[in-house]
Amino acid sequence: MPFPASGGAAYSKFSAKAIRFVRYGCSNRPFYHIVVMEKHKEQKKSVIEQVGTYDPLSNQYNEKLISLNLERIKVWIGKGAHISTPVATLLGLSGFLPIHPSSYMQAWRNRMAAEKAKMVELDKKEAASVNS
Repeated sequence: MPFPASGGAAYSKFSAKAIRFVRYGCSNRPFYHIVVMEKHKEQKKSVIEQVGTYDPLSNQYNEKLISLNLERIKVWIGKGAHISTPVATLLGLSGFLPIHPSSYMQAWRNRMAAEKAKMVELDKKEAASVNS
């Protein structure tokens, strides 16, 4: 049996697996590894394999960096691994899976907030023009 790319924890062949985020980094600078691990309540379980990384904070070019090993993700999904909601959202935005419904809802909320901010700004401009 070949060794996984990273991790290498012993795991049961028949237990449920999950593809999920594991948080690393400092308190104000999160960084996530996208990993495959056994699906248990215990958070201390060892990682079977790391299949990607995600940096949620924007860099100097206003980009959020992500790296995915899509071949290994396909293998684990084929073996029946469950995908957590945040990872499914990320894979949907990357084009690997269909777009997750939470992405549509977040886009709708962002549009409503932008429209509300625009209306408030227009009201302030009108009030300033009336007062002058």
